Amino acid sequence: LQYHLYSAPPTRMPKLAANQKTIQSFFMPDDLREQLTERNEKVLTIGSSKSLMSVLPQEVHIYHSLSLLDDTSSNGGKFFGHTSWVYKSVCSVDGRSYVLVRIADCRLANELAMSMVENWKRIRHCNVVAIRDAFSTSAFDDSSLVFVYDYHPCSETLQHTHLSSQTQTNFQRQSQIKASSSPHVPESTLWSYITQIASALKSIHALGLAARVMDPTKILVTGKNRIRLNCVCIADVLQFDGGQSLSRHQQEDLLAFGKIIVALACNSTHSIQNLSQSFEYISRFYSPDLKNTILYLLSKPMPTKTVDEVVSLIGPHILQEINGNHSYNDTLENELSRELENARLVRIMSKMAFINERPVFDMDPSWSETGDRYIIKLFRDYVFHQVDAKGTPVVDMVHAITCLNKLDAGVDEKIMLMSRDEQSCLVVSYKEVKNCIINSFNDLTSGRK
Repeated sequence: LQYHLYSAPPTRMPKLAANQKTIQSFFMPDDLREQLTERNEKVLTIGSSKSLMSVLPQEVHIYHSLSLLDDTSSNGGKFFGHTSWVYKSVCSVDGRSYVLVRIADCRLANELAMSMVENWKRIRHCNVVAIRDAFSTSAFDDSSLVFVYDYHPCSETLQHTHLSSQTQTNFQRQSQIKASSSPHVPESTLWSYITQIASALKSIHALGLAARVMDPTKILVTGKNRIRLNCVCIADVLQFDGGQSLSRHQQEDLLAFGKIIVALACNSTHSIQNLSQSFEYISRFYSPDLKNTILYLLSKPMPTKTVDEVVSLIGPHILQEINGNHSYNDTLENELSRELENARLVRIMSKMAFINERPVFDMDPSWSETGDRYIIKLFRDYVFHQVDAKGTPVVDMVHAITCLNKLDAGVDEKIMLMSRDEQSCLVVSYKEVKNCIINSFNDLTSGRK
């Protein structure tokens, strides 16, 4: 989709009367439309090359149309020592897109390991990528273990968003241009991440589970400051121990949580290796509250160190996150209200298109040119085919949308319709035109040929 072909709003808006609107007021902003359109394109696009598509199975269990999501490495990734691949697929049951995480050439030593999948299915949290299913398969010509997750298009890992070499280079370049010293990640963004991760861990630990994926490469950024823990459950299946090490794994979650925040604050995954220098940097650019939270997360494991204590520490910032989410929700609802009436216009335009210029109906070739249909044709010309005094086509979206809204409402306002040869002229109301459309459309749907 060529986004640049959409017309942008003018830089200087003319002064409008109280009853007037600009064309942009009828539609959502360009940036939001582009974001949603790009996500929709990702869902519908098959991204793998033809060479890769030829070696992928056509169907795996109930999933088909597989495409490799991460094709940067020809040898796949690594997950707890196992080679892993990530695919986008389509479910033949509900038609939705899902992510398949394949653990290649994997045989489980304990059959009870798969029971962990049912435990993780109980997790339904806005900051955790939901697992839907898990199964073993030989469709890849080996004994693979496949985990099925919800698909979040256009998402990136936390590592790629904030800690990749390209991101760091861009930040350094911008800092030199602005000649200012500022943190790589704003503190408000860090508090948002902390709140979301703490919320996810609280739900996970409350159900007697541990995330075990607290790493920047396993956390997805799915929107503006919106993150989700990814690949949950895989570690519990591959390293099944019947829950004997649950307490240790939960403590490791909190420790890894602190390491992630240090890495983000200091703009380096190696910052954890020199904590004194890292905390000096954090003290210079961030608040004492943030520093104290990180110190707690990095403290030695003990029975009293829990995610509940973390939630107590960040309490005031949770309220800020809630306020921000509500404000963003209000913004989205406001933008959605702009599109609220558009479906009505599509329906009324579709009915007119079914009627106008129909070659033959009810064995009458002139059906679309007579009676009520003739009025509909003249109205179509009045809305879409007007010309100015010089004969130049008038392309006025506001006029078209206003007329269609009045037509759908059936107002009593009268308009003058003129034939193309200017030999006939009719004065009708929008209500009368609407009745003509209803009657003609009912004729089409009556079953007559």
